[in-house]
Amino acid sequence: MLLQKHVILIGPMGAGKSTIGRFISEQLTCPFVDLDKVIENRAGASIPWIFDIEGEQGFRERETAALDEVLREPPQIIATGGGCILKPENQKMLQQGITVYLVTSIEQQLERTAKDKNRPLLQAENPEDILAGLAQTRNPIYERLADIEVVTNCKPPKLVAQEILQHLSEPNHENSSS
Repeated sequence: MLLQKHVILIGPMGAGKSTIGRFISEQLTCPFVDLDKVIENRAGASIPWIFDIEGEQGFRERETAALDEVLREPPQIIATGGGCILKPENQKMLQQGITVYLVTSIEQQLERTAKDKNRPLLQAENPEDILAGLAQTRNPIYERLADIEVVTNCKPPKLVAQEILQHLSEPNHENSSS
């Protein structure tokens, strides 16, 4: 399948966007881009460092610039950060591609992010409360932006990738440039 549009993975942290994105990229033999890695490479610093020095607002500005840059490239698989959908400007840009919402439970997020120190928003006393608050704010936005929704709970990433590829090959999700 030749991509005519970007396939953009959205969803909360720990949903598997980067891992699943790599599998889709391998299957379609097209480039994969992790937006967080683009931000880190451009800044020459880690995301936690950017949050410490510039705050979340500074990070979000860098995220918008990186998203704009990546979307100017030929079609590829893009994994976004969980909060990428917060800015209306980003929401509009995300609509240039086929957005795939990776739905996951807070329990799965906790399990998948428990040892990850690269998630500044979770470096707090009660990560479960933080994830619940983020879900309340962000899930309606993910749902509104999604062209495709796939639940990732307790599923191997390769299986989720296959499910997404199946959706992408359906006629109602043609990769046309319309």
